[in-house]
Amino acid sequence: MKLLLRWSVSALAVWAATGLVPGIKVHGGAWSYFWVALVFSLINVTIGSLLKVLTLPAVLLSLGLFVVVINAAMLELTARWSSALTINNFWSALFAALIISFVSGVLNRSVKKVGQN
Repeated sequence: MKLLLRWSVSALAVWAATGLVPGIKVHGGAWSYFWVALVFSLINVTIGSLLKVLTLPAVLLSLGLFVVVINAAMLELTARWSSALTINNFWSALFAALIISFVSGVLNRSVKKVGQN
């Protein structure tokens, strides 16, 4: 159940990013957002985790801001591997990654608080 809830939160975060960032677009309906969220999550867990370990000095020197650049690159990779997502440029991916991280963090914390009560 937790996995489906996190997947829904990720899809909602991608939806928020497409609504707020003009250079990113998801083609299709609600299932396309779920597909993009799934692909992005899988890429982030596998390749993104490896990149975060390999670039640990850059992450530490930038006080964690380099993680946003890595997430933007993973979002670009998601757009390349999925026909449902289109990103115009890297800046759009960077701002979308910021929004996805923020919305996911807020929603995951609120879901945890609701689950604890």
